[in-house]
Amino acid sequence: MGQSNRKGRSWKNFHWKVCFSLNEDLAALGAVGEKDASLQVPRDHPFTMHTVGGQTLAVFSQSATDEINLEGMVVHRAECRPVISDSYMKIKRLQIESVKPQRLSQQLDRAITTAFKPVANHDFNVVYEKKKKSEGKMVRAERQVVLDMLFSAFEKHQFYSFKELVDITKQPVTYLKEILKEIGTCSRKGAHKSSWELKPEYRHYQSAEEEEMISSGKGH
Repeated sequence: MGQSNRKGRSWKNFHWKVCFSLNEDLAALGAVGEKDASLQVPRDHPFTMHTVGGQTLAVFSQSATDEINLEGMVVHRAECRPVISDSYMKIKRLQIESVKPQRLSQQLDRAITTAFKPVANHDFNVVYEKKKKSEGKMVRAERQVVLDMLFSAFEKHQFYSFKELVDITKQPVTYLKEILKEIGTCSRKGAHKSSWELKPEYRHYQSAEEEEMISSGKGH
C-alpha cells in the first residue's frame, strides 16, 4: 500500500518527521476504479506527533500460551493526516455529494386533508396563560391580613378546597399555601379529601371524632 519515511534526530530530543506515502498506482485510481489524474488522492500523509500528556499507556503482547508480556511504554501519539490540496477537496466534495439524499418534488392535484392543521394556540396553553396572568395580578397582602381572612372564612365553614381559599384571599398560590400549612391541615382521605381545615389549636369547634371521644368518656 505504501511506505513510511522518517527524518530527524534521536528520540531523546524528538524532532522526528514521519510521513506515510501511498503507492503511486493506488493514488491514481479514480472513484470508478480507473486512472484519472484530475481525481488523484493525496500520496503523502504526514504524521503529527504529540505527547500523551498525563496518561499512562503501555504496549502488551500475548503469546500462544496466553502469556502476557510488557513490550514498552507509550510516550508519543501520532495522527496521520492528508495534505490538503485542490484534488483532495474535490474528492471530499464528491464523497459528500454521493451520500446526499435525493430530493423529490411532486405536484399535488388536490389538497391533503388528512394532515393536522396548524393551531395558533392550544387549549392547555390558553388555560395556562390565563392562570399565569391572573396570578400575576395577585399582590401579596400582609401576613396578618391573610390570616384574618382565613380565620374569618373558617368561621363560616369547616372545610374549603384550596381553589376556594385562593378565590377568597386573592393571594398567590405559593404564598397562600405557605401560610395555610402553619394553621391548617389538608385531608388525605374520606369525604373531605383534598380539603383544608384548621388545626385543632385554631378551631373554635370540635371535630366529629373529638365529640365522639368526649361523649364516650362521659359514658364511662
